[in-house]
Amino acid sequence: MIVLGCNGFTRVSEFFSERLGSTGVNKHYLLGHDAAAALLIDGRLVAAVEEERLNREKKTTDFPTHAVDWCLGEAGVTFDDVDLFAFPWDWSTRILDETLDGIRASSAPEAARTRLLGDMADLFDQIVSHEAILADFEARTGHRPDPAKVRFVPHHLAHATTGYYLAGMQDSAFLVSDGRAERFSTLMGEIRGGRITVFDETVTGAEYSMGTLFSTITRFLGFVPNNDEYKVMGLAGYTDAPTPNPFVDHLLRLHDGGRYTFAKPLRANDLHSHDALFEEYFGPFEDTLAYTARVAAAAQQMLNVATAHQVRHLEGRTDLDRLLFEGGVALNCLNNTPLFEGSRFEDMQVSFGASDTGITIGAAAHAWLDHAGTEPAEALAAPAPVSPYLGPAYEEAAIEEALEGFTGRVVVSRLDEDEVVERVAKLLTDKVVIGWFDGRVEHGPRALGHRSILANPGFADIKDIINTRVKHREPFRPFAPLVLEEQAPKIFDMGRKTSSPYMTFVFPVRDAYRDRIPGAVHVDGTSRIQTLTDEGTPRLTALLRRFTELTDTPCLINTSFNVAGEPIVCTPTDALNCFLGTEIDYLVLGNHLVAKSGTAEPTR
Repeated sequence: MIVLGCNGFTRVSEFFSERLGSTGVNKHYLLGHDAAAALLIDGRLVAAVEEERLNREKKTTDFPTHAVDWCLGEAGVTFDDVDLFAFPWDWSTRILDETLDGIRASSAPEAARTRLLGDMADLFDQIVSHEAILADFEARTGHRPDPAKVRFVPHHLAHATTGYYLAGMQDSAFLVSDGRAERFSTLMGEIRGGRITVFDETVTGAEYSMGTLFSTITRFLGFVPNNDEYKVMGLAGYTDAPTPNPFVDHLLRLHDGGRYTFAKPLRANDLHSHDALFEEYFGPFEDTLAYTARVAAAAQQMLNVATAHQVRHLEGRTDLDRLLFEGGVALNCLNNTPLFEGSRFEDMQVSFGASDTGITIGAAAHAWLDHAGTEPAEALAAPAPVSPYLGPAYEEAAIEEALEGFTGRVVVSRLDEDEVVERVAKLLTDKVVIGWFDGRVEHGPRALGHRSILANPGFADIKDIINTRVKHREPFRPFAPLVLEEQAPKIFDMGRKTSSPYMTFVFPVRDAYRDRIPGAVHVDGTSRIQTLTDEGTPRLTALLRRFTELTDTPCLINTSFNVAGEPIVCTPTDALNCFLGTEIDYLVLGNHLVAKSGTAEPTR
């Protein structure tokens, strides 16, 4: 069976810009972001890629024409071969009616309610209804799927199935939390034998969305909502949450069933609805580290309290011992570690596709598991966790062709496999920054060692060098270290975790190592680590082993191979352009070591 998952809408960005004010700093505050495609064949994920990697538009919402074409081409199939088409949204007429009823009952001014009622009805008719999605698919691909082959998967069920499938399809409890799905913002349940049960009492409406509230705080602090929430997370490390914390004491309200509400509900499509309340809590906005960090720390504590309340209820609702946490809120790794450590669950997984980047995988897997011809026993016979390296790869011939286009601008050394590891490890003993391009593109919002920038964390000023000369981003932003899985507990206080392969957990750095890896330690003494194994990333793991032998430094800095505001590089040409447009010192393209013209050819 062949299943194609697809997320993205041709006109949604235009619609939200014209009708709902998603322009400028608010341009990512809309649905359909992180457009992507994924392809399952007989239950095996053979290809998945985000559209932004191919069309080079950060967080694109556009229909994923390039991603769909690449997935089909990678597998050597056509639309006629596809058995099921899966979309991670289910905007039924019932959902529309409930949404409109909610707007009518809201406290917004009458004129605003009337305008929003018309906007939502038009959004449904023109973009998100079943018919609109199929019409968009046909307009962009030339293929009209047979309605009998189409599955519209509710957004949060796609999230839950993403975590379930990527973790190896073992019975698990789940928590999903994000900005909003069709109507809700969070729910909980369990998956047994491939079948999902939602605990209805846990469902929380969009007007009490922790994800959206975090976006309003992100906007209040001067950042881009639905894009820069990780900056708020980074700022939270600079101070303790205030005592008392007005977010926890006055805004957040906890209820039975693991639910929570806010003293002031969120207003649809109004990112400024709580600005006055924030200034009442913290005083007039100040563009200072002290002010923004205080608000960020307060917001982080509120998130921790709310999700811990949810998990406490879930613990009593299920006898399963494994927890999956999915949705955009699950990317808040500062919350994930205490959430797991404070729970009774024996394991907690946050996938590399936890945000909307992964919902095409979840939609496809849900359609496959739910198909009448798929017996659960058959489906569950493919239970290995899935690698994140699912996108395009480029052979040496493609790399050499790209290099020809930069003749005169770069100096190239062709190496064999062993030489790459040896030469790069020796280069990294110095204060250099290296672009690392290897194998298939990783899936999800974080670079996981195939499209990465690497550096030596033993230099205290290396973080400032990368932030200012390469990434062009705020100086308070931390960097994540790579560490061998078997060495990680010695260097980091990992509690009950034994691995963290996707940078979804944060751990304190043990005292004996803080001065040895200062470039990878955040101001609060923690690091968001990626653990490596020989099976998962063989060449990168070999590089780290050799680097450690040379330096006695057990980690490497890993950050995404891009500059602020651009997608992570995909092709060799993308990598070369980023390399030449920044102060990256060297670039590894497969088995080629590249320096800039005018730089002495690397010989170490």
